[in-house]
Amino acid sequence: MIGILACGAYVPRLRLQRATVAAAHAWFAPALKAHDKGERAMANWDEDAITLAVEAARDAAPEASREAIGALVLASTSLPFADRQNAGIVKESLNLRDQVFTQDVGGSQKAGTGALVQALRASNGEHTLCIASERAVSKPGSEAELINGDAAAAFVIGEGEPIARCIGTHSLSVDFVDHFRGRDAAFDYGWEARWVRDEGYVGIVGNALTQALAKFGLAGEDVHRLIVPIPVRGVAEALSKQAGIPATAIGDSLGASLGHAGCAQPLVLLAHALEHAQPGERIVVLGFGQGADVLIFETTPAIATRVREHGRGVSGWLARGKPESNYLKYLFFTGGVDLDTGMRAEFDQKQPLTALYRNRSAVLGLVGGHDPESGAVQYPPSGIAVGAQAARISKFEPYPLAERTARVLTFTADRLAFTPDPPGCYGMVEFDGGGRMVTEFTDADADQIEVGRPMRMTFRIKSVDARRGFVKYFWKAMPA
Repeated sequence: MIGILACGAYVPRLRLQRATVAAAHAWFAPALKAHDKGERAMANWDEDAITLAVEAARDAAPEASREAIGALVLASTSLPFADRQNAGIVKESLNLRDQVFTQDVGGSQKAGTGALVQALRASNGEHTLCIASERAVSKPGSEAELINGDAAAAFVIGEGEPIARCIGTHSLSVDFVDHFRGRDAAFDYGWEARWVRDEGYVGIVGNALTQALAKFGLAGEDVHRLIVPIPVRGVAEALSKQAGIPATAIGDSLGASLGHAGCAQPLVLLAHALEHAQPGERIVVLGFGQGADVLIFETTPAIATRVREHGRGVSGWLARGKPESNYLKYLFFTGGVDLDTGMRAEFDQKQPLTALYRNRSAVLGLVGGHDPESGAVQYPPSGIAVGAQAARISKFEPYPLAERTARVLTFTADRLAFTPDPPGCYGMVEFDGGGRMVTEFTDADADQIEVGRPMRMTFRIKSVDARRGFVKYFWKAMPA
């Protein structure tokens, strides 16, 4: 039986308060007050579509289950690299074997559901890790700036005993341009909202939905949960009425607490629905963008015990949110304003690509070394054992550290060295089971860090080579 074997998600810690944004633009765009309720997920300066994807994948697929993964598909319209495979970076961070097939999917808001359809159709005995991630940048003063949100979701797809089996999928491909972004454009250009709603959402998506139900012999009342990832009021209700689906089946859009995460939104909402679903529920997921996708699932008895075996899920990540009312910080993090960062920020960030390739498991996968003779763990890995005894040559074994809890040994908060979010907090951590490293701390206020505090390693942006357009990634520590 092919279906969803596991699911996970990730939502950044910061929550931009919409009222703050609307107030900042009230002098010029008072109509934005219509969207000033609630908050939206806001990525930190060291997060992008790749780092969000890594965290969602870790949430869905614990380390012990990754050997079965044979393919990794990453969907996004905001990936940092145009000609370096972004999915390959995610693969390295998860320490997947080199024989894994990797693919980037983009070009449409339908990319997330499209990737999921592909994964469901391509199962060949191996599991597919399907991820959708979005960190879209919106033009300051636009509605999208308040409506959008940053998030990612991941699903392990394959044969076995799924938590939700796939009843079927149905797709329409139509070159309906509701918005677009040219190759060299920084922001999307949107078309007239009423036309998009009536012709696109209600027309194209509505037709796809009714066709899908008929195709698989389902009536509207057979649907228990309807996921509509469209951030326009009234559309979900219109679609449910058109298909004869009870209004009570419409799922939470998470608009007030997360926002709209672009092509990742359908998968985020599906992951959220599975956290609360009971066995035997039929879930219909819609995707929109140059056509429409409809995916129909039915939950199995396994969902009662397995959906929350590990990870935090959408609900867990939402619960850790921290309100952010500094609109200028948001603009700086997204490139909306160029601040004077001072002379300390003026240093070359060139990445030696040969060294990155040779050390990719240590840098991107956080793999240390284990000395089989003494039992000592070292990071970075080395062929020379060091410690209280004299240095000696040893055959170290690979020792992944990313999923191990670390504890703070030393720390400092530095306001002299440049960091986009001062103060820069860093220090030494020690891993459960052995091994120490000096690392930066992220998603932690300076007064939250103390010796002995448990920390969780997280994959983040280390620095950006703005001159050459290269992003460097590494692992940082955040409060567990």
